[in-house]
Amino acid sequence: MKHDRLYPALALFAIGFTTMLLSGCGSDTNGAEPETVAAPPIPVETTAVRIGDIAAVYEATATLEAENSALVVSKATGVILEVLVEEGDQVKAGDLLARLEQERYQLEVNRARAQLDRLNNALERAEELHARQLISNDEYDRTRFDAQAQQAAYDIARMELDQTEIRAPIDGVITDRRGKTGNLVTEHQVVFQIDDFEPLLAVLHVPERILNTLQTGQAVRMHMDALPALAFSGHVERISPVIDPDTGTFRVTTVITDHAEQPLLKPGLFGTVQVVYNSHHAVALLDREALISEDGRHSAFVIGADDTVERRLLEIGFSEQGAVEVLSGLNVGDQVVTAGKSSLREGARITVIQS
Repeated sequence: MKHDRLYPALALFAIGFTTMLLSGCGSDTNGAEPETVAAPPIPVETTAVRIGDIAAVYEATATLEAENSALVVSKATGVILEVLVEEGDQVKAGDLLARLEQERYQLEVNRARAQLDRLNNALERAEELHARQLISNDEYDRTRFDAQAQQAAYDIARMELDQTEIRAPIDGVITDRRGKTGNLVTEHQVVFQIDDFEPLLAVLHVPERILNTLQTGQAVRMHMDALPALAFSGHVERISPVIDPDTGTFRVTTVITDHAEQPLLKPGLFGTVQVVYNSHHAVALLDREALISEDGRHSAFVIGADDTVERRLLEIGFSEQGAVEVLSGLNVGDQVVTAGKSSLREGARITVIQS
């Protein structure tokens, strides 16, 4: 009976002692709370809001093509005796490009000429006899018509002989040579291609919603994928007056100019075309990488004097590849975070590092 009363008392004592031990471990001897360790500053890169010019552009991709291009075909059948040009050669309209065998055509010219001489002599005699009324009008007319027909046959034979010389129909550059010396070519077979590199065109298919935005004469910039470090200028040459009902687009033809001493642009180059349809001068500009866009709203993290950041809502205007126009929310000279934005929150401490 005595032991039964002792066990509950010991249990209560053990619980109380354990509670005191735990309480002692949870606080220092003075009863003060533990100190809070400050978060380290977040490293970021920044840019300054600056004054500059910016343009409103319509941007699309296109492939350069020649304004004037010609497939040069052989107008005669024969073996190529001589090729006088190669790909890349500059030619003028009328230049001799290749020469075909001529013997058969020359013999045909000689035969037609002999027949023409015979009929011309007959016509001279007929004129004398007709003047003396020794032959009828019908006989004289038949002789005259035969001579005229033979003159046409002779002219055709001369033309066919001339066509054994393949000549350039336009000024330009030989971009394709399909015939070689010794090859047999037939009438209407393509032997060369000539492209005129001045000017070069970039044709855009523009949505109908901006039909009234673009006009002829507007400035154009083009960046080639193959020449990323260079920009080429141009202008809108013509705008189609009709809209394609299948695509809802209209054609805008731009002329791209290559001012280099050794021209770099060639038909077939692919790139991005920007048509400048408006511009603003001496406005506040912000690097695009500093802009935060969410749900149609724009903002940026601005650095304060105490190296903390403030997130400001922005109103933006024109936008180009590397910059946006700031209408409100920032002042010229403000330092704005470009790299490290995803780690920031309002009031966060930062440290600026060099990019």
